[in-house]
Amino acid sequence: MSGLKEVIQNMRIVADENIPLVEEFFAELGPIQRIPGRDMNRAQLQGAELLLVRSVTQVDQQLLAGSGVRFVASATIGTDHIDQAYLSQQGIGFANAPGCNADSVVDYVLSALLNLCQEQDQYLLDRTVGIIGVGNVGSRLQQRLQALGCRVLLNDPPRADQEGNSEFTPLPQLLAEADIFCLHTPLTRSGNHPSYHLLNTETLATLKPGAWLINAGRGGAIDNQALSALLEQRSDLTVVLDVWENEPDINLRLAQQVHWGTPHIAGYSIEGRSRGTEMIYQAACRFLAVPMCQSLTGLLAPGAQAQGGAENLALINQVYDLRQDHHRLQQMLADAKGDRSAVRFGFDQLRKQYPARREFSSLDLSGVELSSERKQALIALGFHCKS
Repeated sequence: MSGLKEVIQNMRIVADENIPLVEEFFAELGPIQRIPGRDMNRAQLQGAELLLVRSVTQVDQQLLAGSGVRFVASATIGTDHIDQAYLSQQGIGFANAPGCNADSVVDYVLSALLNLCQEQDQYLLDRTVGIIGVGNVGSRLQQRLQALGCRVLLNDPPRADQEGNSEFTPLPQLLAEADIFCLHTPLTRSGNHPSYHLLNTETLATLKPGAWLINAGRGGAIDNQALSALLEQRSDLTVVLDVWENEPDINLRLAQQVHWGTPHIAGYSIEGRSRGTEMIYQAACRFLAVPMCQSLTGLLAPGAQAQGGAENLALINQVYDLRQDHHRLQQMLADAKGDRSAVRFGFDQLRKQYPARREFSSLDLSGVELSSERKQALIALGFHCKS
């Protein structure tokens, strides 16, 4: 343990104030300074060796030059806010947390889908779901929907190129055949298949009458101005957005046009965010060649006891009802009265002060009598049912 003691004596850690459990995991490695992620600057990093961020911090030469940081970790799935080429050139280690909050995002999408089905008197199995981007989140959404019996089409050109897999559907065909579209792409602007403005004026115009569009991936995958213009003309479309271009300076008109809008919190479950911290802690220990002395086991409280009946939507909404997040965003926008600085501040505050939210799997169903068929349906949705 002498090597660990030496690290503790010499290490300074700067962390985004919104990363959970940083002290529980990283205190053994050195003193920690918490800083608002969006306002992080180079002066604050002087003398720091570890930098822990989320997606709101742009990590590049402007932030890091001359800082002494030798390891950067982002407690998020996405990496478009990280200049990995610069980190590599400078010999700075990097890690992120792929898949940490994938189940949380899938919970969000299922909450949207089943609440929309009830509201619009639709049956999910009667509709075809197109998943655009089939990575950690998209593949888990695929698994749950197919377990429920849904017809699912998949679009992921990078995977199709790499795997030569015939299960992937070209985007024009998917847009023509699917009734529901769920975006889970990373944000890329170069390469053979850039995702930036993947849905634009041309592609959005091909959406079927009555289509549902859900984006819980990256805001820039949809041209927000083009989407707003389309919604001016087509009241038949139902749009749910968790992510927006230019966050936190979101398109105010679009925020009023969407059916439900939320402040980039689809992945904000306690489990998802905590897994992200655990993953970057493990990566930091590997980089520093020190023992991993902490784990997530025992740090999370037991989930709530199921209340009422065993209907799918009742149980989903007991754990997470995204309509509450929509109402919070709309109230913030009403209070801001069009003041963009107030909107930017309010958007970030909604994320910073986000209420505790668990994943479907946390709900204790021990007190609910379930048939074998009901158990299978709930397991497909993501709940844990004891045999």
